[in-house]
Order: sequence, then structure tokens, then C-alpha cells
Amino acid sequence: MNPIPASLVLASRSPRRAEILRTAGWPFEVIAADIDEAVLKGEDPISYVKRLAVQKARVVAAKAAEKLVLGADTTVVIGNEILGQPRDNADAHRMLTSLSGEWHQVITGVALVRQAKNALELVDHRTTRVRFAKLSAEQIDWYVSTGEPMGKAGAYAIQGKAAPFIEELEGDYFNVVGLPIRLVYELLERVYDQCA
Repeated sequence: MNPIPASLVLASRSPRRAEILRTAGWPFEVIAADIDEAVLKGEDPISYVKRLAVQKARVVAAKAAEKLVLGADTTVVIGNEILGQPRDNADAHRMLTSLSGEWHQVITGVALVRQAKNALELVDHRTTRVRFAKLSAEQIDWYVSTGEPMGKAGAYAIQGKAAPFIEELEGDYFNVVGLPIRLVYELLERVYDQCA
């Protein structure tokens, strides 16, 4: 049984998510979704990423008749604070300082949506724990100066120049990159079972 559809639509501009799908050998096209990603008052991190994943997939599914749309959203959480993408270098510096020497969580919401006669909507999430090494102010300054933290939840890319800063990881590595491919596969199996 192969639950991978002949055509999947990725509702994301993320080159990292696209690369993960390409590495897995899955056929897909990209139609980006523009939505408001602000956290709602009182919203917990899991609800937040699941809501955004579904919203992204719904927006694109409305344009992609009868196609299966994959939406995803990733955030970093330390303590009770959601660390989205940094606003500027100072914000990136603040985030990296808070992560230095600490455990944090990376949470990704994943949604599969199809708006057609076989309409469906599935959503789930994955959580991975990551521990940063203790970073010096000079290391943080250098990393921020590379520009890599911009556009990244938590102000770092585990698959990039921040890789040497990671001391330990518990869970799905691909989740930290931005797309927990095993979870996507499990959701696709559920789609296949519903359509079989």
C-alpha cells in the first residue's frame, strides 16, 4: 500500500519543507498561503500551530479544486513563551540568548485538507525537545550577523549554521527543520484508508 498521492500541494513558501518532500521523493507543487500568523489571546502553542496549519491548507484548498493540500506551521517554545520569527537582529539576539544552555520545544502543526466531493480535513502535531549548548555573546553576535536567524522560528536553523550549537535532541529531527515527514505519512495513510 502506498498512501502517497499522485499530486500533493504544499501550502508553504518554506524551502526547507519543500526540500524534505523532495528528499522523500514525493511529488508536489507549491501554492503559498498568506495568513495572519498572530497568536490569539490565551492560545497555547499546540492550538496555535494546528490552527495556522489548517488555515494555510484551507486557503490553498479553496484555490486547488479537489487536490490534497498540506499545511504546516512550526514554532519554538521555551518556558511559556512562543518564539516565532524574529522581528530584527535585536529580537534574534534576545531569542538565542534565552535558548542558550537550555532545553526548548519545537512544535509543528500539520494539516491535510481537500475541498471537493471527497472533502476531508485532518490535523495533528509533533513536539521535539532540543537542548542548546551554552553560547557566548560573541557566538550569538556571529550567528546573528550571518542573517540565517531571520525568517526562522526561534531564530535558528538546525540544518544550517546553528547545527554546532545543538547538544541534544529528543524526537523527530525533521520536525525541527519544519516538517515532521513521518507524521505527514501517517496522516496520508488515514486519507488512503478513508478513500479505500
